[in-house]
Amino acid sequence: MTAELICRCRRRLASGFELNADFRIPVDQSPVTVLFGPSGSGKTTLLRLIAGLDRADSGEISLNGRDWAGLSPQERRAAFLFQDYALFPHLSVARNIAYAARPGRAAELIKAFGLSDLSDRRPNRLSGGQQQRVALARALAADPALLLLDEPLSALDAPTRTKLRYELRRRLLDSGVPAIVVTHDRMEAVALGDWIAVIVDGQVRQVGPIQEVSRRPADAQVAASLGVENVLPATIVGREGGLMTLQVGPVQLQCVDTEAVSPVYACIHAEDVALTPEPHGSSARNRIAAHVVSVTIEGPLARVELDCGFPIVALITAQSAAELGLRAGDALSAVIKATAVHLIGG
Repeated sequence: MTAELICRCRRRLASGFELNADFRIPVDQSPVTVLFGPSGSGKTTLLRLIAGLDRADSGEISLNGRDWAGLSPQERRAAFLFQDYALFPHLSVARNIAYAARPGRAAELIKAFGLSDLSDRRPNRLSGGQQQRVALARALAADPALLLLDEPLSALDAPTRTKLRYELRRRLLDSGVPAIVVTHDRMEAVALGDWIAVIVDGQVRQVGPIQEVSRRPADAQVAASLGVENVLPATIVGREGGLMTLQVGPVQLQCVDTEAVSPVYACIHAEDVALTPEPHGSSARNRIAAHVVSVTIEGPLARVELDCGFPIVALITAQSAAELGLRAGDALSAVIKATAVHLIGG
């Protein structure tokens, strides 16, 4: 039997917001699944339903064939890691971890998580990263069947959050317990997850391997929530030789032929837009005359907004932007491979 989490449940909140989730996650293939979406989309509500902290109005939740309907969080063996870690302030690190642990388990985890030198401290004497380690160790102390983490890095400052992404993923993998992590941060989702479930307006819109979903969003709302920079209304105007011709504003683009029918959206990641100062003389299929609208340096990268008769964003290295000497108003060409254009229904 495939090890999987199945959720088909509905929940209506007093505010009028309604969650209607229908999806399954193969937890044997996905050590870490990210539940991703904008604030207010229903991520935490869904996580609490899975944990058993709240009850669904209707539907089912099961793990590995075991129906969780009517089971308490303890009976489900689902460990929940809250945003603020919810450590007991009056207990030491060792006693926090030992709170729900079987004999000997707390000592194992204190050593495994590098907490031996901190075992006598209380939470108010720990850094944010140390508190996170204690909270995760405490969650694992009860030998859960599933780990649920609600925005586990949100309480940290930005530099610490970036640093701890990879440590958190390593510890989740080392635990051997399938995990579901809630986040609204795209970079965090990519760093932490193997699979992703994208939730928009209370509905899980797409589930799958994180790279596949990121490259091929199912619809415009999923693309927007995943941060696809260019989602362009388009019309199909021709098909020939395995390629499809799209009309995007005043420009024609070619992409790999699919069974799509108009109207459609052409999704193009900013990093797939190459820039060259030569306006002519290339055999590239999608070579578009453009003018620079703005250049914004974002650390090692440069975000270049272009006017091609329609707005488009390119993401190149800051070094490349400097070498090209890009300035607002400059004329250049944007080059996009046909394979980099992904179509979704309009």
